[in-house]
Amino acid sequence: MLRQGDHSEAALLMHQILAEEPDNLEASYALAVAQRHQHRWTEALDTLSGILGSKPSFGRAHQEAGYNLIAMRNFPGAGAAFERAVNNDPSLVNSWKCLAKLYEDSGNQKRLVAVRDQLVFLESLPVELLTVISYLSDDRLGDAERACKHFLRDNKTHPEGMRLLAEIATRNKTYDEAEFLLESCVEFHPAHKNARIQYVNILMRVQKFAKAYDEARRLLDDYPDDTEHILALYASACAGVGRNTDAVDSYEHLLRAHPDNPIFPVSLAHVLKADGEFDQAVTLYRKAYETKPDHGDAYWSLANTKSYEFTDDELARMESLAADADTNEADRIQICFALGDAHEGRGDYERSFGYYRQGNALKQLHTYHHPKHLQVRIDSQLEVCTADLFTRRTGLGCPAPDPIFVVGLPRAGSTLLEQILSSHSQVDGTMELHNILNLAKRLRGRDEPGGKPRYPAILNDLDDDYFRRFGEQFIDDTRTYRGESPFFVDKMPNNFFHVGLIRLILPNAKVIDARRHPMACCFSGYKQLFGEGQEFSYGLKEIGNYYRQYVKLMDHWDQALPGFVLRVQHEDVVDNLEGQVRRILEFCGLSFEQACVEYHQTERSIRTPSSEQVRQPIFRTSLEQWRNYEPWLDPLKDALGPEIRERYGIAAT
Repeated sequence: MLRQGDHSEAALLMHQILAEEPDNLEASYALAVAQRHQHRWTEALDTLSGILGSKPSFGRAHQEAGYNLIAMRNFPGAGAAFERAVNNDPSLVNSWKCLAKLYEDSGNQKRLVAVRDQLVFLESLPVELLTVISYLSDDRLGDAERACKHFLRDNKTHPEGMRLLAEIATRNKTYDEAEFLLESCVEFHPAHKNARIQYVNILMRVQKFAKAYDEARRLLDDYPDDTEHILALYASACAGVGRNTDAVDSYEHLLRAHPDNPIFPVSLAHVLKADGEFDQAVTLYRKAYETKPDHGDAYWSLANTKSYEFTDDELARMESLAADADTNEADRIQICFALGDAHEGRGDYERSFGYYRQGNALKQLHTYHHPKHLQVRIDSQLEVCTADLFTRRTGLGCPAPDPIFVVGLPRAGSTLLEQILSSHSQVDGTMELHNILNLAKRLRGRDEPGGKPRYPAILNDLDDDYFRRFGEQFIDDTRTYRGESPFFVDKMPNNFFHVGLIRLILPNAKVIDARRHPMACCFSGYKQLFGEGQEFSYGLKEIGNYYRQYVKLMDHWDQALPGFVLRVQHEDVVDNLEGQVRRILEFCGLSFEQACVEYHQTERSIRTPSSEQVRQPIFRTSLEQWRNYEPWLDPLKDALGPEIRERYGIAAT
């Protein structure tokens, strides 16, 4: 009917559908199109506002809003709407065309060049790949993957097809597949700039920083004028390999060249904060929100210092942004977490929890954590990694004693333990290394739907020599993060899933379980907006269940591998620092050094949220912080279950 020009009848039919299905966004969208054709522009914008309130990422709805605003001759508003459209769905060619006309008319040459370049690129693509881009924009990963693979059957080395399939693999977190696709794409098409950029990004994500640095350096040599994108990528790679001076110099150049970009001051501040330059970092975080007042990352980064006190003006500004429907959802999430922290610092716990709850609820909409999947992972480890397996596989693996793994849950005190250990003259601190996780993903491959996971069952079938090779590869691949010390710390908390794998490939490694009281640990995780991963943490029920499953698996490792894991309770470290330091060092076969007790005097780059906390003497203030929120934590207590509550003396709800 719309195509035939019967706009009134089309609108009537959509009203009938919406009377029965008020949440049908496609019907609302069709209604808005009909209203625009009837010149009922204000009504159409109201309809679109309802759609975008439910789904802010609906690119076609933003595009439709732009059409209405052009009809109303609100050209600045139309431009903003089309920009939102292409930000959410880059395949919308008509939005790019409208932007080109608007920027041409307004004389914005800089933006016009970029828009025309993107339009030329999109119009050069096969329609099948435009569909893939649209599916990706709508987070329809399964549809995007099927369409992309179908296209590549007849166009096996199409650069954009390969790049898009790598993007789908990245979003599915099959990073090894994404890395292989991009490495191949760059080999076939060495002049494909975007594929090379994406290749560096995936190398950074899997923490192959040395290789990422080399690739970024070559990109910078080939495209020296592209400072905004490639110099930024190079700066990030420099920080990844610990070349912080080069990273700082690069970010400072970017700040001078692009003073209106709020991302660069935040990125520079992160490097300075990791190096202990707290005051400079705070100044830069503030500069970012002065440049872009709704830049959520700036407010959250300030909160994430764990010691910054927001002013009254900052608090009022953040609350206004959190309530503003025009605030981008990603910014709103960050601002809500920052507001939770700000009100907690002022002792207004009810208001603080309200913002924590709002931020977590918004974030949870974009996570992929499933308790059933977690249960399968735990049960498969319990079933396969038995004492019998380790008896049969005794004597395998790489004998190197170098790694000390600190495992557990985030916010359980692992950064403190790493700082204590890395204060020893024989130990290097590194970071949360992904190497064990990447190996587990390789072994897992792609599980058959409904079938048992390939990993860890495959540990029963591998030839003996594989375990030695895996261990040697771990030692080789992690050497780039180490100094000259004979031992080093890998504090990736999620490695608790893979203690059995660690034992098989590195039998002389040490594993320390950083354990914290469940209520304190879980609520601290709930308050934290993580940069990546830890998707179980955005719901009280989910994080409580995760803690319970973690304890269950750690109990299993104690039985299957007695003495292989040392449990260190955070509260014991706080109560008896020197005693616990001596216990940890003895377990690791290290002599006692007073520097480990005076860990806060050790100067090193620390990239976790606890970086400022571990630069101070030990304190007790956070041990019971969760009790300020106890009236709202019943779902967490319920999820922990009676066994955990009894073990830790937690009163039932």
